Amino acid sequence: MASPPPLTLISATPSPFARMNRIVLKLKNIPFTLQNEIPWEKTTATPLYNPLEKLPILLFPDDRAPVYDSAHINEYLVAKYADWGPKLLTGDTDLDLRIRQIVVLSEGCLDAIVIANFECARAEGMQSGLWLERQNRKIDGAMRAFSDMVTKRRGEGKAFLVGEALSLADIAVVCCLGILEFAGVRVGWREKYGVLGEWWAGLEDLDVFRETRPVAFALREQVV
Repeated sequence: MASPPPLTLISATPSPFARMNRIVLKLKNIPFTLQNEIPWEKTTATPLYNPLEKLPILLFPDDRAPVYDSAHINEYLVAKYADWGPKLLTGDTDLDLRIRQIVVLSEGCLDAIVIANFECARAEGMQSGLWLERQNRKIDGAMRAFSDMVTKRRGEGKAFLVGEALSLADIAVVCCLGILEFAGVRVGWREKYGVLGEWWAGLEDLDVFRETRPVAFALREQVV
C-alpha cells in the first residue's frame, strides 16, 4: 500500500516544542516534512496558520485545518494515528491525566526559559530583575519536580515516568531538559540532580532523541 502524502511540521531548529512533535512523528513512522522558520521574523508564514504566530504548526496535504500548540499536536497525532507505532498513552484515564499534567509542567518550564532568555536579551537598563526572578523560580521548581518524579519511579524499579512504556510525559521532560543542556541555562544540573541527569542521558541517547536534538539559529531581527 502506498504511503500517504506527508504532513508538514513548521518548526524552528532549536525548538524543544517542535522537537516533541518530531519525536512522536518519527516514533509512529508518520511521513512528514520539516519547514524550518524563525517565528519572530517578518518573513515567517506562521500568521497564515496560527493567529498566535507561534510554532510548531502541523499542516495537512488536504483541506484539514492547521493544528497548533505542541501539546495539542501530539494529542492529535496520538488520537488520529492510534494504530501507528507506540501508543504513547496508557489507556488508563488516571494515568493518562498524570501524563498530561507532566506535559503541562514541561511546557510551563519551557515557556519560562523562553521568557527569561528574552528578558536577558533586553538592554541592561530595560531588564526587570523581579520578572526574571519569577521565571527562574518556575524553572527551578519544575526541575525539582522532575527530579522527585524520576527518583520516585527509579526507586520503584520503573524506567518511565508513567506506566510501563515511553509516553508523552517522558518525551516532554526529556525535551525540556535537553534545551537546558543545549542552552547552558543551568550549568551543572546533571550533577546537582544526579538521578534525573542519568535518566535523561539514557533516553537522550536513543536514536529518535539524538536525531532531533536542537540546532542553533541566528536571529537577524530585533525581538525585544
